[in-house]
Amino acid sequence: MTTTEINLTPRDFKGKSNPDWCAGCGDFGVLNAIQRAVAEMGFRPHDIMTVSGIGCSSNLPGYINTYGMHTLHGRSLPMATGVKMANHEMNVLVVGGDGDGYGIGGNHLTHTARRNTDLTYIVMNNQIYGLTTGQVSPTSSIGMTTKSTPFGNVEQPINPITSAIMNGATYVARAFSADVKQLATLIQDGIRHKGFSIIDVFSPCVTFNLVNTHDFFKERIKKLEDDGHDTSDWKTACEKAMLFGDTIYTGVFFESDRPSLEDVEPVLKTGGPLAYRTLGLDKDDAQKIIDRMM
Repeated sequence: MTTTEINLTPRDFKGKSNPDWCAGCGDFGVLNAIQRAVAEMGFRPHDIMTVSGIGCSSNLPGYINTYGMHTLHGRSLPMATGVKMANHEMNVLVVGGDGDGYGIGGNHLTHTARRNTDLTYIVMNNQIYGLTTGQVSPTSSIGMTTKSTPFGNVEQPINPITSAIMNGATYVARAFSADVKQLATLIQDGIRHKGFSIIDVFSPCVTFNLVNTHDFFKERIKKLEDDGHDTSDWKTACEKAMLFGDTIYTGVFFESDRPSLEDVEPVLKTGGPLAYRTLGLDKDDAQKIIDRMM
């Protein structure tokens, strides 16, 4: 019997539904980059699970041909962790927005990073709540006028890069949705990385954020690799991540080889994925527990 190798293209990862994002939305570039990245890596649709929360960007699992889960607001990371624990051989992508990931789900980001769960988290950061038509988000700049801040935002925005590094993420990167080539490369590197990978993507909202536009980023973006950045230097990584003026860096800020949760969890060391094991107690073991309780 002979087998035929099938080379898939990004079009083979197109979902059954077409995106309903606004024309010009940065999320189109992110979807394009993901499809390109997984096709170039030789994956099949059944090799990948894409998990999301709630928001415009969180509709993405419906637009890509992989296994998919559209979960609760801010709860994509714990759901994805459950998927990874059940089948640690599955490639798990997590997608969502800044409100979903850094606001509603901010606490889950902290604990996923410290556990170093082997997930690739792609956050479409438009610095606004888009689905609910334009409220201030955790990454909105000070002074930004929105429906919920008519006199300007007074709250300090979160810096997802420094937060991820300080909490233990072992692959931390930033991208711009208009640079699909760089983003696809970062996604591939994040998937290959053994541990928690987070890629914060500036993905402009053309409808409700008219400050942080495509042109805004095009004029300011500078790639870290052009500066010869050392990705093992977390201090310099944090310093460069905090720049948000005339220069805004993209690329890999930090990477380390700290063991992932899957590597150190004893239950996963032998026997293959839990999803394929016979679980539960046999009759004799169950009776022993009952006898002890009685």
